[in-house]
Amino acid sequence: MISLDEARAHVLDQIRVADPISVALADAGGLVLAADVVAGETVPPFANTAMDGFAVVAADTSAAPVTLDVVGTVAAGAAADRAIVAGEAMRIMTGAPMPPGADAVVMVERTNYDETAGRVEVEITVPSGNHVRGAGEDVRPGDLLFEAGTQLGAGHLGVLASVGVTTVMAYPRPRVGVVSTGDELVDDGRPLAPGEIRDSNRLTLLTILEESGFDAIDLGLARDNEDAIETAFRDGVARCDAVLSSGGVSMGAFDYVKVVLDRIGAMRWMQIAIKPAKPFAFGLVDGTPIFGLPGNPVSSMVSYELFARPGLRKMAGQSALLRPARRAISADDLGRHDDGKTHFLRMNGGPDDTGRWHVRKLGGQGSHQLTGMANATALAVVPDQVDIQAGDEVDIIPLGTLGS
Repeated sequence: MISLDEARAHVLDQIRVADPISVALADAGGLVLAADVVAGETVPPFANTAMDGFAVVAADTSAAPVTLDVVGTVAAGAAADRAIVAGEAMRIMTGAPMPPGADAVVMVERTNYDETAGRVEVEITVPSGNHVRGAGEDVRPGDLLFEAGTQLGAGHLGVLASVGVTTVMAYPRPRVGVVSTGDELVDDGRPLAPGEIRDSNRLTLLTILEESGFDAIDLGLARDNEDAIETAFRDGVARCDAVLSSGGVSMGAFDYVKVVLDRIGAMRWMQIAIKPAKPFAFGLVDGTPIFGLPGNPVSSMVSYELFARPGLRKMAGQSALLRPARRAISADDLGRHDDGKTHFLRMNGGPDDTGRWHVRKLGGQGSHQLTGMANATALAVVPDQVDIQAGDEVDIIPLGTLGS
């Protein structure tokens, strides 16, 4: 057996970051910038009001209450048709440009407007700049908005849109094909014949890929014959940036996946000192990464988390490849293992009000028992020959949104 670190290093050493492409801003959410973005415009582009109210000369309010002549109205998207001078005011709506001559805004709630008379009583004294948003207060031309390596979220896209950016240079979202292999698998909903099981891995992996921010491509089921398996992998290599397969990575007599991939690619078949997910394969077929995950459903998901997800994140230009590990308090005895493997136990729990994690061991820890994995919010990392009792601390890998 080899170590987890050695296996993961082997994967990451062979995966290259995708070539950057120009992406429309509307399609760039979740992608990683490949180049710095510098502002070419001013935000706000003009001084404007933060409130509905009246634009005034601040000095006119020093002896408030004071009555001013209303000489116009400025709506958002319009501009004043004249300047104001001492003794005058203009009605103004949130976001509208400040009229020339005005240097403050009095919110409408602190005024009494006589529309018939065309006059407004201002109840309070306001300073210059009151409720005024200055031009360039947020962004000025030449400002570095976001550096290369930034993953674009909603706020980033909003800022870029506000300065007129329409495209960015970013690393593309990997297209990842998923194929299940095995004569025993059924996916059409019909009653099971003796020896058959329903294919759960393909849907699980397609979904977890989407949750990870990748584009998932269903490559279907491949039966246990060399032609079907080769066709499936060649289809995946032609259509995708990477391929995940489940099943056929052990040393069984009918594991035709190994025969095919050794013929058409450069693969390494590994036995890793972990449980679950001991068998794992990785290599390249025509330069396309192939992740050979084990067939047991929990093993398949754990193998994805430990090897495929980091590799695909590297391909997508991410800098943080692994989920951040945390320390948690275990409510249960996790026992001691003397088999030379690091055990990844399915746990349920989360952080308390202080951010400290507390977890419980789920029932059904077998690699075939998917229900426990479905209910897991974290994997406890239990090294070989380490005895963890109830109340002890344990390293965990948070899963799902808790582990983002």
